Amino acid sequence: MSQTITIKAFGMVAEKIGSAELTLENPGTLLALKNQLATRFPELKEMKFGFALNKKMLTSDSVIPVGAEIALLPPFSGG
Repeated sequence: MSQTITIKAFGMVAEKIGSAELTLENPGTLLALKNQLATRFPELKEMKFGFALNKKMLTSDSVIPVGAEIALLPPFSGG
């Protein structure tokens, strides 16, 4: 059984990966996903961007549930 996740990219992140949406095999954790994305899209290594899991911002490594939606969010300006 395939365990896929949907990744939605916004702003500069979407420009770097050339798409606003991807479907990938679930790597299991946010850290594994970050490494997978950096390998597939080397331009992302130089960028700072945030992650949201099912519309909740993440600040640390987390387990990614099956069927999750991950958003890749560019840095926000302002304070």
